[in-house]
Amino acid sequence: MATIGNADLPVPGGGDAPTWPGALAALAAAIDPHLVQHVADLAERNETYAEAPLHTLVSAEDGSLWIKTSAVDNVWATIHEPLPAWRPISLAGGYAAGDPTPQVLLVGQQVHLRGRIIKNDGSTFALNGVKIADVPADCRPAQPGNWSGGASLAGDPMTGVGRMEVLGNSSSSSLGSSGALLWFSQDGTQAGGLGAAWVDISGSYWKN
Repeated sequence: MATIGNADLPVPGGGDAPTWPGALAALAAAIDPHLVQHVADLAERNETYAEAPLHTLVSAEDGSLWIKTSAVDNVWATIHEPLPAWRPISLAGGYAAGDPTPQVLLVGQQVHLRGRIIKNDGSTFALNGVKIADVPADCRPAQPGNWSGGASLAGDPMTGVGRMEVLGNSSSSSLGSSGALLWFSQDGTQAGGLGAAWVDISGSYWKN
């Protein structure tokens, strides 16, 4: 049977026997891999199309769109994915949510944090490294993530900046395990004790 187009679609020619049901079935089978497949969500995509051909295009009900990048494995590239909702983080004992509320957002392989953390008893943060929270399990990085974190400028003297760190899967620390959010500061004293009255966790890091 002759084929046409870049997709090599089978089309009966004049010399082909008039087996139209078979010809239509062959045409449908050839077209199908080039159509956008539809699923409810990521779980259904993985269950239904894990063994689909290379370049299979799948769309979910939330607007997510993926293309398969492997002919043998369940590996996909994300063309579009709606931003998920911000989620709360788990605070360490002795700490409370400030204003704005501390939250985490996972977008692909990048994790974003925002919000402030305070001490439950109203005291200030210690100058040495302390664990103040844990990120969700799906936000734990392979390697430690570090960024500059803002802090209260109350008191004298204060630089208002410290180091925020998320321990990775490869980390070894007495302060916590993978996913622990740590605060380090060498700021001076302020009224009421050492350290800052609150710290801002706003920043981002990569999971991979």
